[in-house]
Amino acid sequence: MIFKAITDLSSKADKTYFKEKIDIYIKTVEALCKKYSVELIEHPKEDECVLHIIKMGLIKKKEDMPLLKGVLKKNFYDLFLCAIATEINYSESLSPFMGNLNNSYRKNLQQSERKKKKINLVDLFCGAGGLSLGFTQEGYNTVFANDFDELCIETYKYNHPELSTDKIVCGDIRNIAYTIDQLIEEDVDIVIGGPPCQGFSSANKRHRVIDDPRNELYKYYLEAVEKLAPKIVVMENVKGMLKVANQVVEDYAAIKVMCDGKEYSYQVAYQLLNSADFSVAQSRERLIYIAIRDDIAEKYSVTPADIFNQIETSNKGKPRYNLSAAIEGVRSLEPPHMMNVGELDTEEAGRKIDVNPFVGKENPYLTLINCNREMALVYNHKARYCSEVNHEIYRRLNQGDDATDPKIADIMPYAHRNDKFKDKYYKLYADRPCRTITAHLRSDCHSHIHPTEARTLTPREAARVQSFPDDYLFLGPYLKTYIQIGNAVPVVMAREIAKILKKYLS
Repeated sequence: MIFKAITDLSSKADKTYFKEKIDIYIKTVEALCKKYSVELIEHPKEDECVLHIIKMGLIKKKEDMPLLKGVLKKNFYDLFLCAIATEINYSESLSPFMGNLNNSYRKNLQQSERKKKKINLVDLFCGAGGLSLGFTQEGYNTVFANDFDELCIETYKYNHPELSTDKIVCGDIRNIAYTIDQLIEEDVDIVIGGPPCQGFSSANKRHRVIDDPRNELYKYYLEAVEKLAPKIVVMENVKGMLKVANQVVEDYAAIKVMCDGKEYSYQVAYQLLNSADFSVAQSRERLIYIAIRDDIAEKYSVTPADIFNQIETSNKGKPRYNLSAAIEGVRSLEPPHMMNVGELDTEEAGRKIDVNPFVGKENPYLTLINCNREMALVYNHKARYCSEVNHEIYRRLNQGDDATDPKIADIMPYAHRNDKFKDKYYKLYADRPCRTITAHLRSDCHSHIHPTEARTLTPREAARVQSFPDDYLFLGPYLKTYIQIGNAVPVVMAREIAKILKKYLS
């Protein structure tokens, strides 16, 4: 469940995530009060809130309330009770937005989903869940997800209420791969994921990628595939892995799996795909491998190469979107010029959870990424800290200008290193697909300066470029949300691949 009961919190991290989710709950209620023009209820009666708090999963019984108050401290606890009382009083308007933070709601949803016959999916190295989300939007059923990063797992849990949190495992795949088949009750139709592969750069014909110690996680990914024997495997990685692509083909061909008493292997093909071809507002190249188990390939008379041809055909005629489409319909923001205020919410710099003032005015790109849903709220749209010098640099640059532009020569702090840091500062073109969103944005966003405002892209704008829907909330410290977003697979790209594969997995 999304909440561990207060009596089950066993670590400092448990308490941190517990309090962050309560903070999200409060901020969501406050934003909804603003949207629906209702007042936050003050001076609520504690007894009237207990049952709802139990249903949410924060406590097991009324007697746990003092412990909850002790963990939250008085002011935070009092504000939380006000939010609870407000949701109870305006449940018809507010409760539809609060299900992700309610254990009872999530349990009912999961029971309902189990009754449906779907294609079962396992996501390894799942990150914040972008790849899973694309497949989920096409009707796939994720039965297990794993990543080593705790923040990614917390984000994944929040945004995937259809999957029981005990099947969203934070841990090292090296401790999971050999017994993963014992952790999953269902037959697995497809395994997806992007194992880190740092050792490809020094690979040569005599040095196999799987044997490089830096690629150990890739080896365990293959081990998990062998244990689960899925019909299809989708593996994504960086462009640089092209250097060892043929070795990867050999590795998949060497896999032996048993199915219905017969031994099978996998046919595999790879192709470099650009997210812009999938109607994502970003030029982002990713190397995609698709492997098909022999019996499935024979049954449908299909090869992985055929799949890539179908993907290419499907993309023909698709609309192409520019950055302007992704960043339209969010509030203009003024970046803060004081350091260490990233966690604060303000009207000028933005809020973690805010009312969407543009609901009903979505352009075709936003309609695409939001799956035709209107979004009452928008998440993670906050401008990051900007020094006075950088603010002036942003202001002076025109779209397409970089660190070498003469307009900023007099204040450019890295001018002596322009030969190495030409792209340290770069103002994005509004009328072109955005350059690749990367995890480096956590360090600074100078390489992704907003085309029309003197600031860098917010996490929400970066998430839109990655084709995440506006109600996908990224948890954790402000700067670390950029890592989660930058490492993700564009959701719409994943969705389109899932759509093609579905016919072979029914």
